[in-house]
Amino acid sequence: MPRRTFFSFHYDHDVWRANIVRNCNVVLGCGTAGFFDHSEYEEAEKKGAAGIQRMIDRHLSGTSVTVVLIGTYTASRPWVKYEIAQSIARGNGLVGVYIHLIGSPTRPPTPAGPAPYVGGTTFATFTWAPGAHNVMVASLAHEIEKAGMRSDVIRKVRGI
Repeated sequence: MPRRTFFSFHYDHDVWRANIVRNCNVVLGCGTAGFFDHSEYEEAEKKGAAGIQRMIDRHLSGTSVTVVLIGTYTASRPWVKYEIAQSIARGNGLVGVYIHLIGSPTRPPTPAGPAPYVGGTTFATFTWAPGAHNVMVASLAHEIEKAGMRSDVIRKVRGI
């Protein structure tokens, strides 16, 4: 059964790349978990940092895995760092997917960025290869399940 998954990424720079990964339909609740439309973000932003935090926390609720979609600038984004820190605190399993190679006729691939590093936590990563869609979908599903199993262990140990 697919895991309910939160997606963390640099919205302004990578939302179109993130949508390509999201639309592979290997996660449960992909229409809402970790994906919010621009108007929801704008509304939360009007309420300041606390509003954005509440929106992120609401989307993290009920998830067991966080997929960090890593583009050129992802590691430096404060809200990505917050999402990862909150994921760690709640016991979510983490997996990173480098998405910098995903391009389109109007948006070329970009240089790879570093994986975010939050609180000394590292996590498994792989690179999304646009020409191998079926392999990437299978890899994502596999890595999400492995991260979910790590989450199950963490939550059991913590009594969550």
